[in-house]
Amino acid sequence: MIITFDIGGTSIKYGLIDEKKSELTFVERGEVDTDAKVIKGPGILKKVESIIQENQKTYEIKGIAISTAGMVDAQKGSIIYANENIPEYTGMGLKDYYERVFGIPCWMENDVNAAALGEAVFGAAKGAQSALMLTIGTGVGGALIIDEQVYHGYSGSAGEIGYMWLNGKHFENTGSTTALVHYVEEKTSQKGLNGKIIFERAKQGDLMCVEAIDVLCRNIIQGISNCVCLFNPQVVVLGGGIMAQKEYLEPIMQKYMQKFLNEEMYRNTTLKFATLQNQAGMAGAYAYWRKQEL
Repeated sequence: MIITFDIGGTSIKYGLIDEKKSELTFVERGEVDTDAKVIKGPGILKKVESIIQENQKTYEIKGIAISTAGMVDAQKGSIIYANENIPEYTGMGLKDYYERVFGIPCWMENDVNAAALGEAVFGAAKGAQSALMLTIGTGVGGALIIDEQVYHGYSGSAGEIGYMWLNGKHFENTGSTTALVHYVEEKTSQKGLNGKIIFERAKQGDLMCVEAIDVLCRNIIQGISNCVCLFNPQVVVLGGGIMAQKEYLEPIMQKYMQKFLNEEMYRNTTLKFATLQNQAGMAGAYAYWRKQEL
């Protein structure tokens, strides 16, 4: 068995995967609170260690695969940088620590890269030569997959598309769920909104919410179009909480894809929505482990 983790600021998801099967097969899955602000980076290290030890009582674990928040040096298996969501996480060498403690190979990737790799190997972009994935949430995350491998770039920051400039702002300030909420709140002077509320109102005919979602889609596709001009991916995968609204979003997205891409690019770029949901990070971490070890 390979034990795989998805470490975030709010929760730690984990699962046991049978590496002998060709398809992705979770034998068991679980989730615990991270308590990141309380236990901080060193505490998370120990919490993951305890989960591994507990599962070793039942399963023969041959490897550890980790998807984690923060900027990751995938080869060294360490955290280059983590923000205040996980205090004292920057600089931690998870790979070295777990390999020393358990004597089995450990590999890790950034959570957005891992989710993209999961979708490329097991999900929406399976079989594609190249795929660009965007995660739309509090910000905008991105990752580029070529031949089922993450393209990291020169210093590891390839895919940080949320920092692209778009209409005078960072992409994540115009194409995120946060941007959607801010747009409606500024137009209506209402507070306490979220993406779910806005979509529900739009479906009931609220013209302001309909407009806000249309603006969001336009901004997202403008950003995607810039990326397509540069990377020419075969598939673009959209993930993140609001992308569960596929039936509502897809026709709007396709309208703007056709508007912003030239005919040749539009014909050769497939837009898809993520299928692995909250398993994507764990699946991608496992895919990365497998490529390194098998």
